[in-house]
Amino acid sequence: MAGNSFGQAFRITTAGESHGPGNVVIIDGVPPGIPISVEDLLVDLNRRKPGQSKIVTQRKEADHPEILAGVFEGITTGTSLAILIRNEDQRSKDYSDIKDKYRPGHADYTYDAKYGFRDYRGGGRSSARETNVRVAAGVVAKKILEAAFGGHVVGYVTQVGDLRARIEDPATVTIDQVEKMSDGELNPVRCPDHEVASQMIELIDQVRKEGDSIGGVAEVVATNVPAGLGEPVFDKLKADIAKALFSIPAVLGVEYGSGFACATMRGSENNDHFIAGENSNVDTPVITTDSNRHGGSLGGISTGQPLVFRAAVKPTSSLLIEQPTVTKQGEPTSIKTKGRHDPCLLPRFVPIAEAMIAITLADHWLRWRAQCAAAPDRTQDN
Repeated sequence: MAGNSFGQAFRITTAGESHGPGNVVIIDGVPPGIPISVEDLLVDLNRRKPGQSKIVTQRKEADHPEILAGVFEGITTGTSLAILIRNEDQRSKDYSDIKDKYRPGHADYTYDAKYGFRDYRGGGRSSARETNVRVAAGVVAKKILEAAFGGHVVGYVTQVGDLRARIEDPATVTIDQVEKMSDGELNPVRCPDHEVASQMIELIDQVRKEGDSIGGVAEVVATNVPAGLGEPVFDKLKADIAKALFSIPAVLGVEYGSGFACATMRGSENNDHFIAGENSNVDTPVITTDSNRHGGSLGGISTGQPLVFRAAVKPTSSLLIEQPTVTKQGEPTSIKTKGRHDPCLLPRFVPIAEAMIAITLADHWLRWRAQCAAAPDRTQDN
């Protein structure tokens, strides 16, 4: 099976299945001298792990990472970094009676069409269980971004079903607003609009009790990203981030900046005007824009404005509700999934999306540093 690696200068390769012994990621390109510990990894892994609230899957996994290589005395060595997360709470018997049935919304049929064989236990390689090691790699990427230019990546839920949050300025949303409610209690839905968050929690709990599921939208914002990251043609920053987000299970749509709203605008409405930014002077001009409908990227290259991306996440396909389907032999039948599944994927999707955007930015930062960091500044000659 090809396609298990992502990135160039900062490159991750993952392996593992939903009901196998565990999942592992090998990260190449990590600079030496980055402090990393199991405790660092657990911060985001605990945000992604199952069983953290009543509105997510009740599969119990500690998701405790084991650093196998690439770290010595708490510091990255510059060699390949390997992280293993073992599976502990598989219930493969939940899937034994549906092994010959195609689950609606899943990759069962397409796996058989491609390979002629599949691991039917929880989706195998296509399961979102694989994303736990991506989150671990994302922690490493976030540390690189923070050390390199003070970069931060924060994600949050903006929509569940018809409920939409009001976010005045995406760049000002803090991790505390995402993780905690106004009273300091846990924010299980990870929506920074706490009034709407409470309604989202009620809606998710309602569909859970009905044996159904519901979808929504998450937004991810990267701040302090310098201008100049990305390539102008095939490796556009927006294209690589879109691929990163689309590689996450259940993502059906990606947009950035004004996104699909630009289809109803005129150019005079959608354009962001260039201005001299704060701390700008004749010797060292600082160029920025007076708005950010471009979402932090023009021509596939970062502008220095916050990068703002959104992903539409479909409702969980595995349902307790009986649905029509066929067997591998094409015989009509019905199916009802017994496993433990998220009634809404959005709360646990947030740290996964953050990780993939951080990984993409770390890759493009290292690529820029290799190509352009030593180049002379020609801006004063133009």
